[in-house]
Amino acid sequence: MIEIQEFIQWILSLISDNLYVGVFFAALIETVFPPIPSEAVFPLAGYIVLKNDMPFFHVITVGITGGSGASLGAFVIYLIALKLGRGGLYKYMKYARIKNESLAKADRWFEKYGDKSVLFGRIVPGLRELVSIPAGIFGMKIRKFLIFTFIGSCAWSISLTIIGYYLGVASITIF
Repeated sequence: MIEIQEFIQWILSLISDNLYVGVFFAALIETVFPPIPSEAVFPLAGYIVLKNDMPFFHVITVGITGGSGASLGAFVIYLIALKLGRGGLYKYMKYARIKNESLAKADRWFEKYGDKSVLFGRIVPGLRELVSIPAGIFGMKIRKFLIFTFIGSCAWSISLTIIGYYLGVASITIF
């Protein structure tokens, strides 16, 4: 059985060696299997853009690529929640390592903000991986879910990629 640290190291190597493909798959897997922190994936990608002397627009396109991967992963979770419903999810949550408190928090967020919770929830650490569940349970329209998820995921991914790029610039300038 592969250890979590080894798996994360493999993902980071994938990003280093295959920037766009690596970011897409890391974001997809991170959304479905949260131990891969997006807070490490996207800044690394931004730094790789800088290190490889790629034009700045790659920071944006890498972020969009990551947002696409995250959106696909979120859609998978949405479909599972839509199909299983609340009762079915409670039955399987222990296997996905989802805590009742975390799901309750996502439910409250969705009940309070409605469909917009998907857009804003995708940029809130701790909710971003879970907001698809109440969207599926409450039967949010698929098209709206995908649009809001894509916009929120891209905003998150691009922001973190820009941070990695500029932290790399700052470190090069300082040293």
